[in-house]
Amino acid sequence: MGIGDIADGVARGVEQLGASVSAALFEPVLRLGVTGLSRSGKTVFITSLVANLMDRGRMPGLVAASTGTIRAAWLQPQPDDTVPRFDYESHLAALTGPAPHWPQGTRAVSELRLSFLIQPGGMLGALRGPRKLHLDIVDYPGEWLLDLALLDQSFAAWSEATLARLAARPLGPEYLAALAAAETGAAFTEPAAQALAAAFTAHLLASRAAGWSDCTPGRFLLPGELAGSPVLTFAPMPRPADAPRGCLWREMARRFAAYKAHVVRPFFRDHFARIDRQVVLLDALGAIHAGPQAVEDMRRAMAEILTAFRPGRSGRLARLIGIKRIDRILFAATKADHLHHSQHPQLTAIMQAMLREARDRASFAGARTEALAIAALRTTTEETLSHNGAPLEAVRGTLADGRQAAFYPGALPDDPGQLLTPARQGATKWLGADYAMMDFRPAAQRLKPGDGPPHIRLDRAAEFLLGDKLARPR
Repeated sequence: MGIGDIADGVARGVEQLGASVSAALFEPVLRLGVTGLSRSGKTVFITSLVANLMDRGRMPGLVAASTGTIRAAWLQPQPDDTVPRFDYESHLAALTGPAPHWPQGTRAVSELRLSFLIQPGGMLGALRGPRKLHLDIVDYPGEWLLDLALLDQSFAAWSEATLARLAARPLGPEYLAALAAAETGAAFTEPAAQALAAAFTAHLLASRAAGWSDCTPGRFLLPGELAGSPVLTFAPMPRPADAPRGCLWREMARRFAAYKAHVVRPFFRDHFARIDRQVVLLDALGAIHAGPQAVEDMRRAMAEILTAFRPGRSGRLARLIGIKRIDRILFAATKADHLHHSQHPQLTAIMQAMLREARDRASFAGARTEALAIAALRTTTEETLSHNGAPLEAVRGTLADGRQAAFYPGALPDDPGQLLTPARQGATKWLGADYAMMDFRPAAQRLKPGDGPPHIRLDRAAEFLLGDKLARPR
């Protein structure tokens, strides 16, 4: 690097700093990270959130909307020219068009900018006039989020922890059988590595489909342009008694280190450095349906996420990018519309209990955290069924084949400990209870002017994430 390169870099840094200061003073920017674990509905959440922030008739819980502080909201080109745009228009058409269907899920990073014109209240606000706030929504796969925990682990430690839980998960025994047949201390061959990596990837895909949350490494599930590369061709294995140079185990360890260096670190460095708020979506009902082990796995995943975002010198994210920015984190249990509203308090209590335990496990302190039960797009109506002479509070929706069906998923307990305690103790099934799941497709919508898509508590989620930035200054 020559003196000219250094000078050019300094000039660019000064220019960027000036632009940042100018934006902070005159047109502030709030960057919201949106991610979610398996089948949590990130694309639907972002689409419905943006639609309801632009047409705010269904957002009474967002104070700035109900008081008229928000005068207008509109989409603009996102500021990052190298990041794909979130395809809001296509996703909204899929959800609200004449033949509504679920849009394609997140497979890579994308971004969208929504700008607000805000009229502050009071005499001072009238003198100052309206101001602007830009909301940059950064969408990324939740599978990549949990990879941050890998940065603190050696290949041996990651392998030991991963192998310990494989036997109880889909296709885990098959991978363990393939591993037992491999000679991990023998000379490395690419076909042997590919066979093990393929078996391990099949296990991760099956586990994610079955409702498990911690399915790392995340890029094995969404490889993108890295598919088939050596950095995604490794798998967990115990260290053999003799591990000479050039053996299979050592090459797997080297590739694990390369994955952290060339995949995990750049992703978090490039996309987390400017995030201010974070929402993590979870399919809690899917985990409950999958059983106690899936619930405990989700609780552990929440703790890993909180550890990653923990402010201060000990936080992984702070060590990685050298700053502390994220000050609010929302954990949202999606698909609340699959339950009658009478059971929403139980789902919310379960989420809050899981968050409290995750906070204790992560020794987390600093940013504000919250747990909510939401439905970014409501797909059902409620009705009361009769079963053996007793009423059942159910929901009715449209199945994938177009048929209408009423559904009763089972009663969630009033005490979250009835689920979390057996999950923590290693139970393999629920005793005296059964929780079912149903897949509903989006219902046909007839939206009134000024109304966004129907939802459950999306306004409360927006108030927690954005409300203070949109509120009238005092």
